[in-house]
Amino acid sequence: MPNLTSLGRTVGELLKERNETVAVAESSTGGLISAALLSLPGASAYFVGGGVIYTRHARAGLLMMPADQVTVRGSTESYALDCARLIRDRLGTTWGLAESGATGPTGNRYGDAAGHSCMAIVGPVEKALTIETGQPDREANMWAFTEAALGLLEQALRKG
Repeated sequence: MPNLTSLGRTVGELLKERNETVAVAESSTGGLISAALLSLPGASAYFVGGGVIYTRHARAGLLMMPADQVTVRGSTESYALDCARLIRDRLGTTWGLAESGATGPTGNRYGDAAGHSCMAIVGPVEKALTIETGQPDREANMWAFTEAALGLLEQALRKG
């Protein structure tokens, strides 16, 4: 199993060096992205906040997603980009990071198989990514999605 501190270290250091901030809207990672970023001493210099946006109710209540977007299909790159934009705007950060997927052991209601996740980063650089692990192992998928999302943020920080 990955170590939270090792997963968050590079991104945390890059954010500190650049004097930039991040907010996170995650779903199927269940808070692991935020936990990895918060596992480092001094995380308050770059981590502003976030939430686990697991239901439509959370979309409306936590992200304050407009009513016409609340029922939009999750687990797509466009949805992840929308969530990343919303969390970034709501919390006034340099970067917004979002993730939505199907951890398993079965797929989600949209027809995506277990191991499917879409993630996006919005800031000076915008990028989205879809990964498919092909595995039904819920916890392993949560870790894989977290690692991929933090990797996407690292790529964006190195380009932006």
